[in-house]
Amino acid sequence: MGLAMKKDCQICGHTLDAQSEAYICVHECTFCKNCTEERGHICPNCSGELVRRPRTPLTAAAACPLG
Repeated sequence: MGLAMKKDCQICGHTLDAQSEAYICVHECTFCKNCTEERGHICPNCSGELVRRPRTPLTAAAACPLG
């Protein structure tokens, strides 16, 4: 099962496409760079570490039915 590539920051609502710099925790809570940095890379939902979400290659993003 792949990552649930959420399309919006869960705090500010900023749109995050497959190439956006986004951060996730182990539960796939998703945040933009600014909201992540404001929270010291700690998820406000589970207190887990927020790490950079991998980017989908442009060719894969175009072919992905979820993206």
